[in-house]
Amino acid sequence: MSMNSTTKNPAAKNSALLEIQNQIMWNRLIAIVEEQAQTLIRTAFSTSAREAGDLSAGVFDTQGRMLAQAVTGTPGHVNAMAASVEFFLDKYPAHAMRPGDVYVTNDPWMGTGHLHDFTMVTPTFYQGRAIGLFASTTHVVDIGGIGFSADGRQVYDEGLYMPILPLAREGQMDESIMEIVRANVREPIQVEGDLYSLMACNEIGCRRLVEMMDEFELEDLDELGAYMVEHSHRAMLDEIAKLPKGTYHNAMRVDGYDKPLDLVAALTIADDGIYVDFAGTTGVSNFGINVPITYTQAYASFGVRCLVGPSVPNNAGSLSAVKVTAPKGTILNAPHPCAVAARHITGQMLPDVVMGALHKAVAGRAPAEGTSCLWNPMLLGGHGLVPEEDFGDGTPFAVNLFHTGGAGARPLKDGLSATAFPSGVRNTPVEINESIAPIVVWRKEYREDSGGAGEFRGGTGQIMDIASSENAPFAIAATFDRVHHAPRGREGGRDGFTGKIELQSGQPMRNKGTQSIPRGDCLHLEMPGGGGYGDPRKRDVESVAMDVRDGMVSKKAALDLYGVVLDDDGAVDAAAMEQQRNNSETAVGSLQNG
Repeated sequence: MSMNSTTKNPAAKNSALLEIQNQIMWNRLIAIVEEQAQTLIRTAFSTSAREAGDLSAGVFDTQGRMLAQAVTGTPGHVNAMAASVEFFLDKYPAHAMRPGDVYVTNDPWMGTGHLHDFTMVTPTFYQGRAIGLFASTTHVVDIGGIGFSADGRQVYDEGLYMPILPLAREGQMDESIMEIVRANVREPIQVEGDLYSLMACNEIGCRRLVEMMDEFELEDLDELGAYMVEHSHRAMLDEIAKLPKGTYHNAMRVDGYDKPLDLVAALTIADDGIYVDFAGTTGVSNFGINVPITYTQAYASFGVRCLVGPSVPNNAGSLSAVKVTAPKGTILNAPHPCAVAARHITGQMLPDVVMGALHKAVAGRAPAEGTSCLWNPMLLGGHGLVPEEDFGDGTPFAVNLFHTGGAGARPLKDGLSATAFPSGVRNTPVEINESIAPIVVWRKEYREDSGGAGEFRGGTGQIMDIASSENAPFAIAATFDRVHHAPRGREGGRDGFTGKIELQSGQPMRNKGTQSIPRGDCLHLEMPGGGGYGDPRKRDVESVAMDVRDGMVSKKAALDLYGVVLDDDGAVDAAAMEQQRNNSETAVGSLQNG
């Protein structure tokens, strides 16, 4: 049976049937890219992909438009990759590609924002011609240079820089590229393995797409792609039409490296889309917290999509309804050769900034601010890597632990605890990290009272103590924020706690920069909590009691912030609360009678 006007049998053109058939094929493409992403997870070598899910996968037409993305993956990877494929096609047009070709880059300005992310593109051929492209991205454990650190002054400090290149030509690997990669990284087996995993997941996508073409008797993706892009764009405009037109402003101050940064946004709701401009934002930094514009666009547009049209599929059509700009030379549009290794620390703040502006347009949708930035301790050991310490005969290693604080409370729900928003990556299991590096995590628990008080409580942060299992010194490349500037509450909710980094012996440490944990000492991290939403005194008293029993809130905070009195068993003391209420009313009456 024919499926659309590009099929081999164009007889069936009933519009209702065509609509159903297009939806079925659309769902099939989504299933294909999800299998693509799961293949990457199952075959990846680095914990960042196989444990944390720090990756993306998607299918594109030969114009470079993203038609579908995998649910598995991060907005920064997915939405930046959506722009990246066009750069590949500019250099290697689809008509010049051949079966078996594979292209790769980790260029921060043509990929997903820093050198640790490799993006790979593979064309799909059907009946002798390219009909589409599969792209995937993952974060590798090491790319050489100074390591995964904010200490770089230029991108040249930060590791191996690979322009858009053919990694394979007609099925033949370019072994010289792989040899260069192996020679420049500290974990060559993991990095090389991840590159092959990227190739494998794209290959699975290509196979499944060919099977789909046969099953549905398609000749190309042109009409299906146009249908997906146009419907998604129109659906987004329909959602935007429901919003009040105008320009809304918001700003956020964050820690920065050596001085605070101001992220300033003007969000304009217009008939033809939503425009976000970051004019007024702080200029570029001398350190590696700068953000290439594609990453800024990725996370700013994600912030809009969280509140506007969240059920509309994410593809080139829906993304084109949100236009994001930042003046060149600001930290959100940092030009080459700015250092960008820790661009996620700044860029992942942008959904909170954007949602704060949208809150002024439409109340009751935006959550409070959360930790937002990841608290990923990058731990290193080896000759010359541990400042001012003799590493001795310890085992060299490089491991990146994925962890985070609490998310902001939502308008009708508590914030998620120890959960990465907006990136969506998972916490990596302690046992996995301990099995691949000479470290031991002595403590990992929720951080009591860190979530901002509110009718809906902010998500709770976590506490971790990490030491060497060999009693050797080691280093941390710290890339943390929200240590000096707290996640803000909303609509009367309290701010979340700021974070803390120190040695167990009590010596404070900087929230950014490479520092040593001396032999016999331990790294102590306290991660921020999310902001609360609404008046804490309106919180359900039984929810407060449960928070106390679960270790999320202390009895003192329950009384001081929520006005809830608990007995020795952790149950609500109704009599004591009634007495407290009567005393308060008596005091107010006395003041009024004055």
